[in-house]
Amino acid sequence: MNTYSRLPVTFVKGEGVWLWDDRGERYLDALAGVAVCGLGHCHPRLTRAICEQAGTLIHTSNLFHIEKQERLAERLTELSGMDNAFFCNSGAEANEAAIKLARLYGHNKGISLPTIVVMERSFHGRTMATLTASGNRKVQAGFEPLLSGFVRAPYNNLEAIAQVAANNKDVVAVLVEPFQGEGGVNIPEAHYLQGLRNLCTQNGWLLMLDEVQSGIGRSGKWFAFQHSDIMPDVVTLAKGLGGGVAIGACLAKGTAAEVFKPGNHASTFGGNPLACAAAIETLKVIDDEGLLEHATKLGDFMRDRLRNQLADVPGVVQVRGQGLIVGVELSVPCVELVRKALEKKLLINVTSDKVIRLLPAFVMQQHEAEQVIDITCLLIKEFLNN
Repeated sequence: MNTYSRLPVTFVKGEGVWLWDDRGERYLDALAGVAVCGLGHCHPRLTRAICEQAGTLIHTSNLFHIEKQERLAERLTELSGMDNAFFCNSGAEANEAAIKLARLYGHNKGISLPTIVVMERSFHGRTMATLTASGNRKVQAGFEPLLSGFVRAPYNNLEAIAQVAANNKDVVAVLVEPFQGEGGVNIPEAHYLQGLRNLCTQNGWLLMLDEVQSGIGRSGKWFAFQHSDIMPDVVTLAKGLGGGVAIGACLAKGTAAEVFKPGNHASTFGGNPLACAAAIETLKVIDDEGLLEHATKLGDFMRDRLRNQLADVPGVVQVRGQGLIVGVELSVPCVELVRKALEKKLLINVTSDKVIRLLPAFVMQQHEAEQVIDITCLLIKEFLNN
């Protein structure tokens, strides 16, 4: 179906942070499949794990125990401090699970119309519930009527959440991204998540963090909430979890971990042996190769280099980010820079119309990051001077 405005290139091979098209041209990838391929392309250990599992067992369904699913759940709960995990196939499905969990939690408390607080400029997926939860009219337009059960507040504004608490007794949860990726690489104030945690605790709400983009090392820690020294009730994951293989997860803790009972929620493909083998090996490689520390250092280096090269360029609003998500906001829409970068054999992204977003693989080296920044800065200067 005509659902994508595709760029005029077809990639046929990848290695590390490089891709080759069907004409043999090589491209530097600073997008990593939109924050998916954290280990880069065709990491030998991940490739081996996938091949070995494919030659052993791919799928049985969740009618039976799945050994690698249980191992993955144990590792994720160990890394996160959560209690249990539900596995699915995408970030939207993970957020759907969280939304259903919150509604059932509310009904169990006797609330007939459970309501979830969501944020302006957020993005949680394209299913009907996650579409409604997203604070983006572009993705919602034409799909009305949207679902009820959501109330919206400005991001990074604790006072607005406090006002919601005072005026809506049906609220059962807050669903929020630790930083907004699709919304423009928006990084909240340092105390924001701690303030949300306090408000949720005071009101008996679930704090549900959408870490689909920020989780599994993208922020420089396993989970972005670990920068704030808090513990959420629910965390959703996908993108980087399988190193390129589709897998999502909804983690829960405490009371939230006991909400779902057999029959409440399910997935045919979720947590299959192949996807779980890929996720287990992805986590191992990140650990063994010290990629969390590398993501922190490389992200800081990239932002510093961008700020230095763009310091005196009119039209550059801000360079921001955390770990290996890097955003450069311009004063004017700049979507055309994606095609101009492609002409320079560089893959980047523009989100929220005015924000250049870089999401490189964790295995990118400094000399490759220098190339990304130098080409990006040249394109920005040429674009703003025209």
